[in-house]
Amino acid sequence: MTLFDPPAPLAERLRPRTVAEVVGQTHLLGPGKPLTRVLGSGRLGSLILWGPPGVGKTTLARLLAGEVGAHFIPLSAVTAGVKDVRDATAEAERLRGRGQKTILFLDEIHRFNKAQQDALLPHVESGLLTLIGATTENPSFEVNPALRSRARTLVLEALKPEEVRGLLERALTDPRGLTGVTAEPEALDLLARLAEGDARRALSTLEVASTLANPVTPDAITEAFGRHLPQMDKNGEDFYNLISALHKSVRGSHVDGALYWLARMVEGGADPLYVARRVVRMAAEDIGLADPQALRLCIAARDTVEFLGSPEGDLALAQAVVYLALAPKSNSVYVAWKNALNAVRDGESLPIPLHLRNAPTALMRQQGYGRGYAYYFDDPEGSFAQNYLPDGVQLDLYAPTGEGWEARVAERWRKLRDAHGEGEGAGT
Repeated sequence: MTLFDPPAPLAERLRPRTVAEVVGQTHLLGPGKPLTRVLGSGRLGSLILWGPPGVGKTTLARLLAGEVGAHFIPLSAVTAGVKDVRDATAEAERLRGRGQKTILFLDEIHRFNKAQQDALLPHVESGLLTLIGATTENPSFEVNPALRSRARTLVLEALKPEEVRGLLERALTDPRGLTGVTAEPEALDLLARLAEGDARRALSTLEVASTLANPVTPDAITEAFGRHLPQMDKNGEDFYNLISALHKSVRGSHVDGALYWLARMVEGGADPLYVARRVVRMAAEDIGLADPQALRLCIAARDTVEFLGSPEGDLALAQAVVYLALAPKSNSVYVAWKNALNAVRDGESLPIPLHLRNAPTALMRQQGYGRGYAYYFDDPEGSFAQNYLPDGVQLDLYAPTGEGWEARVAERWRKLRDAHGEGEGAGT
């Protein structure tokens, strides 16, 4: 080893050499579990390994190929293309003539577009290639259905803190690891927690920390780790799961939950204006007429975020989220609007009654436009008596709740229904 030939990173040096050395994933590799049974049979079909970063997807693919004696061709969808797939199939054809199987490992398979994924189909279907795809994204959205149907999806889990700690201890005792380095127990506990199940990140941080202090201390771990940012892929499933958790916490009137998920999004780097737009949506969808002030406050919060930016504007978001969580809830307008859209989409485009039509020209007045219309302020009784829907149509779209301000709305609504002859017993 020289200055120009540095050692491989610690995570690479400690990569498991056998399935028995794999840390975690006991739900797949334990006795009687799916991969254990597959390896016992000696027959490996195509797989999609779905899980967060640093849980061993690449390692597991390599080990599986070795266990079944297959040739292993690794590709990354970030840099590979259809030509690389063609080269892999050509190599697989040559090896099949010698009686050897080929496993094509495609890392970040979600990066392949539909055409590139389709190029794999005939070779996977014929058995020429056994595909193992690795992805951090939900295959339901990112992998073509035709390819998913030819591969079994296995979910890999983030390592537990105790599993990460065991791996760190191995790094300090294994000859391939950090020989001569020790660490304080508190330092290992801290790193096991900060890593959030990512073995690669844990080992990389330990390696850096070992250059700062020996024995490695909690302070060295903190310095090596850098700022702790909550995990969040701005374009991936986690992002939408976080906004879903925020929305559901607001809807469930759980203030602490709403603030926690908001903080996770803001600290994870979410666009504050995107969050503000979703908060406005919550006010319209889940608070509604139970507290009409909520929508105004959320619009003000959006304007504040736009005017001040982050982090100053984040406080306005927090204020809006707390207000929404504490506010009475009503989705009556949300439901009524969906009912109205369904009535329009499922029904005919019936003509507008003549008395409801505008009549700006003499010809239109001659045709009866506007004739018989009762102007409310001149004739309230006649106004209530006239029809406001297409002839023959009766609808019951809006049903107010008894929450907050809408309790007052409900009383007025019942009186108006009676005035229009649409109260109970009038038919719907």
